[in-house]
Amino acid sequence: MLTGSITRSVADAVQWACRLDVQAAKPGNVSLASPGHGMHAEDFLASAEAIAAPLSEPRRKVGERIAAAVDATLSRVGMNTNLGIVLLAAPLAHAALTSRPGETLERATGRVLAELDADDAAQAFPAIVRANPAGLGAAGRLDVHGTVEASLLEAMRAAAHRDMIALQYANGFGDIFRFGVPRFLAALERHGSEERATVTCFLAWLARFADTHIARKHGIELARQVSGEAVRLEGAWIAGDDVAADRRLQTWDASLKARGINPGTSADLTVASLLAARLQSVLAERFSERDDVVAPVRKGRWMQGMGLRE
Repeated sequence: MLTGSITRSVADAVQWACRLDVQAAKPGNVSLASPGHGMHAEDFLASAEAIAAPLSEPRRKVGERIAAAVDATLSRVGMNTNLGIVLLAAPLAHAALTSRPGETLERATGRVLAELDADDAAQAFPAIVRANPAGLGAAGRLDVHGTVEASLLEAMRAAAHRDMIALQYANGFGDIFRFGVPRFLAALERHGSEERATVTCFLAWLARFADTHIARKHGIELARQVSGEAVRLEGAWIAGDDVAADRRLQTWDASLKARGINPGTSADLTVASLLAARLQSVLAERFSERDDVVAPVRKGRWMQGMGLRE
């Protein structure tokens, strides 16, 4: 039986990752420092609050979590601010809530994905349509607009070649656990700042994986071009002094937004990386296990009274 403590910890972890995503000034994305694409930071902060409970409530299936979180977001802000985050966070949250002693979060996530069925798809598909993400198209018998004829995992596997979020379902969130989480933890150790570590993780994703949100809206060639731009900025960001590095990223942020380019998938993968790192820590505390790769629980100022950083 789940205790209130684990559900609260999962809800807190979801809000922490989503709020940090907005606190960090990631180029091309909406942040406290820079609005964009017709949206403002307040929309994303409200969305973070809206999805925490639906994603962490006990006795829900993954598909139900996705549907409830999408509807909570639309009810709160009236637009799709976080579908990718919800799709990635739902299996991670469910894995943490149903984890067993001695089971790592990665293994629990793999178990959760293997258990996905047509009922999960029946809940998730209409929710995806309601969210109406940019570039949503048809995919034969796995079209989200049609009758569900496959499990949610089968549907994601069918889309894995063209969508990085679907690919995480197909590969057991392998990129999240083996690329994103280590990048964030190493950056956190290097920078000593959650916000700067988040930007570093984001640049790592964008530099190495063509952003599929950009590809859907603008084509794969532009997505690859933006990845190339990220490669050049990443080295300067890691090695440069804070003032000069911040100035470079601010300039690139303005350029991306002027061109209508939003690396949204890279942001979603970054949030999932942060969330996985935090949930690993939650499970370590829950089962009193020590693990060198577990992320430390670092309470930013917003956790102290649920306010924003000054």
